[in-house]
Amino acid sequence: MGSIRPRVQGKFLFAGEEKLYIRGVTYGPFRPSDDGAQYHSPEDIERDFAQIAANGFNVVRTYTVPPPRWFLDIAHRHGLRVMVGLPDEELRFPFLNDRQRILSIEEKVRAGVAACVCHPAVLCYVIGNEIPASVVRWYGRRRIERILEQLYRAAKAEDPEALVTYVNYPTTEYLQLPFIDFVSFNVYLEEQKRLEAYLARLQNVAGDRPVVLTEIGLDSLRNGEDSQARVLEWQVQTAFASGCAGALIFSWTDEWYNDGSDMEDWAFGLTNRERHPKPALAAVRTAFTKAPFSPDLTWPRISVVVCSHNGERTIRDCLEGLLRLHYPNFEVIVVDDGSTDSSADIVQEYDFRLITTENLGLSNARNIGMQAASGVIIAYLDDDARPDPDWLTYLAATFLSTDHAGVGGPNLTPSGDGPIATCVAEAPGNPVHVLLSDLEAEHIPGCNMAFRKTCLEAIGGFDPRFRVAGDDVDVCWRLRQRGWTLGFSPAAVVWHHRRNSIHAYWKQQRGYGRAEALLERKWPEKYNTFGHIPWTGRVYREGLIQTSAWSRGRIYQGTWGSAAFQSIYQPPSEGIWSLPAMPEWYLVIVAFAALSALGSLWTPLLLALPLLALVAGMSVAQAVLSAARASFTGAARSRITQQTLRSLLAVLNLLQPLARLWGRLHGGLTPWRHSSPGFSLPWPRTITIWSEGWKAHEKTLQAIELALRAYGVAVRRGGNYDRWDLEVRRGVHGAARLLMANQVHEAGKKQLLIFRTWPLWSPSVLVLTLLFIALTIAAALDYAWVAAMVLGGVAVLLIIHQLQECAAATAAALGTLQELREQYTMHDGQEVRSDLDSP
Repeated sequence: MGSIRPRVQGKFLFAGEEKLYIRGVTYGPFRPSDDGAQYHSPEDIERDFAQIAANGFNVVRTYTVPPPRWFLDIAHRHGLRVMVGLPDEELRFPFLNDRQRILSIEEKVRAGVAACVCHPAVLCYVIGNEIPASVVRWYGRRRIERILEQLYRAAKAEDPEALVTYVNYPTTEYLQLPFIDFVSFNVYLEEQKRLEAYLARLQNVAGDRPVVLTEIGLDSLRNGEDSQARVLEWQVQTAFASGCAGALIFSWTDEWYNDGSDMEDWAFGLTNRERHPKPALAAVRTAFTKAPFSPDLTWPRISVVVCSHNGERTIRDCLEGLLRLHYPNFEVIVVDDGSTDSSADIVQEYDFRLITTENLGLSNARNIGMQAASGVIIAYLDDDARPDPDWLTYLAATFLSTDHAGVGGPNLTPSGDGPIATCVAEAPGNPVHVLLSDLEAEHIPGCNMAFRKTCLEAIGGFDPRFRVAGDDVDVCWRLRQRGWTLGFSPAAVVWHHRRNSIHAYWKQQRGYGRAEALLERKWPEKYNTFGHIPWTGRVYREGLIQTSAWSRGRIYQGTWGSAAFQSIYQPPSEGIWSLPAMPEWYLVIVAFAALSALGSLWTPLLLALPLLALVAGMSVAQAVLSAARASFTGAARSRITQQTLRSLLAVLNLLQPLARLWGRLHGGLTPWRHSSPGFSLPWPRTITIWSEGWKAHEKTLQAIELALRAYGVAVRRGGNYDRWDLEVRRGVHGAARLLMANQVHEAGKKQLLIFRTWPLWSPSVLVLTLLFIALTIAAALDYAWVAAMVLGGVAVLLIIHQLQECAAATAAALGTLQELREQYTMHDGQEVRSDLDSP
């Protein structure tokens, strides 16, 4: 085993450059001897550890600090690492308001770490195990989180390079512990599907850190030894297939001492009290041998496509990562999209296929890679991303176990790229994945996505209009439009280099803004009235749910804290406090600044200055709070460095929406967008159409919906509580709604379709218009004629623009109904009635 100390890198543990999968078992505690020792003699431990190591285990977990270091020496001789449990008994009782008690616990933690410090057999320190939910509920989660962070800091102070964790369990899943090095959970679930689902949830709770199952097991006394063996085998397989960094079986032996007595009424051990093996020991040994996946699996061929344009800064790191992939059946195709730097020369140093094209954009390069691919799965990797060695293995395993059309994984920030890249990683606007559930995705980012080639070809590949960005969103929407699903594999990790200068970040965000404008023109129905995508799923950034800096979660605890699985509900970033993070918020700031400037013409308008300070202050507050919540775990530990990084991050939080706004405006995605040649006076109308045939109510509305989309308008369906069927929108400020009824005639053979349309005026714009009219009148009465003309002009523009949008939406609705009328059966070549112009 050597003396290499383990470290965390993304979702896994490493010892040096080798990935360290934890294959562990819990050990003790046992009845104390007469001298108070909680473990047996060195000879007994030597015997146990020899047997443990011979059965393929590499980690032993203790629940107390081992006796003098000979215990660790024995473990080290047998190639075993020890997960050292630190004193935590006092954390399990509701007496944590006593500061002296907390300091006493801290001193015990320090003493426990000092007894083991720097020993090569130490895997990590455990600062607590399953603090009861009732204790957490009594004090509140924030109090417990602060205590655990205090103990974590104490352990790190004694052994700075050691790994430190806290062992949680489902009943207090909601504890927010971003400081621990990896996430540890005790999970006892005896149904495979339930365990798979919960592990997927834990992976999302953990974010970009490893997940280790520190206790799994089954009582052979109640379930039988054969059942114990069968369940433990699939528990181990499920843990590793779900991307866990390891699993520990509870326990090595049936001999176990707890709360002052020997436990006689259960038998969780892999061996009995005399250390005779049960069938479970062989089952676990076999399962660990196959982890993370069985070598007998037939792996599909995968084509890795790397598209590059002037990527000389990072492409070598990408290609080196591809050389280290463990997957047995793959090819690499690099498509150089007209680079003018040395990217192509770097690629030629490697034994990968290189295709050189003129600069036609990212989507075109991805299509060329798709056409050249020989694999049944195509995995796309950006030239600034380096894959984990098992990246393809986890992607392929998800494809093998599901029928998803595409699968994505996390993109994490590598260390060592500099302070600006560190801040950019925490700033908004990075590639994100959107999950509908813990296993199904709504969107997977382009830097780490894979698709079945047949599905990709069925939709015609990527849309060439997306030259820089937006292609991944478009392709995900088109696949889901076909009825296919997208999956997410939390262990299919790539390390994605972030922009390492403010200028590069600004340029990237401007490009994303232009891509949003392109997407909105192609998919207007996907955007809300403010020009933003209302994702159905939850948005994850660096593995964490993306929320407003102002939002607070609520804990689902069940009545009287009775829920066995207690999770935190994090509301989406909506409402007034999410507005400062929107690009258009800067237009609000400009508007108030303009009103304030008019104060030189009419003094009362100087009252806009406090409002200007308020809206600008909200932007600054949002940026500062977001920066304060960031976790720079890989940064230097000095306070000055942390403060500098947070200051820079606050600046990036202010710049990002401005850059997005710049790109959106240049791309045509503006609040005054959707100018349309269609115009029909926006007043209510009733339209009746006779049909010689019969069609179901829902089918008719679906046909109208499809026809409206052909007009390029955004269409929204009415909900369960709405008295309208379809809403047609041409912009932010105006829309038209449609309601349908039908009369059945001649025993259901014929029908009369009745439609009602009416304009929908934006209440906020109406209020704003009335405000400007009032200000205009007030300025005129005060003889401030220039100010009155300016304010009146704004009011007129608002009226005209809202009238135009309502008229355009009405025209689209009426045009669609006209087309529907022409398609329906005519009576003797003449329609019976069409009142398209009747008010």
